[in-house]
Amino acid sequence: MDNEMVLCVSNAYEKKFYLNPEFDSLPESIRQELQIMCVLYTEDVGGILMLVFDEKGNLELKVDHEENDFFFDEIGSVLKIKELQKTKQELFESLEMFFRVFYLGEEIDDEDDQKEE
Repeated sequence: MDNEMVLCVSNAYEKKFYLNPEFDSLPESIRQELQIMCVLYTEDVGGILMLVFDEKGNLELKVDHEENDFFFDEIGSVLKIKELQKTKQELFESLEMFFRVFYLGEEIDDEDDQKEE
């Protein structure tokens, strides 16, 4: 866990959303979309949702909940994560690209983008 960097966290218990100040340079619309997505997730199923970059720049959605939280919807959580990975795929890929370029210093390969167009 040492090489991970937290992007944002939504906590249903404290009713708080946290965006890592390291990512203040993200466009306002992206920051708002992350906040809305994460808060809606925790309002819906409860618990804590963390968006974390691993050391390779992959974005992971991690879910946690308090041991005695009998209201946490474990099945709903799994389904909602799968839904987010599908509906927010473009956002997540853009965030991974941003992280790889600005934090890992990777070069952007424009040739791949031009082939798709």
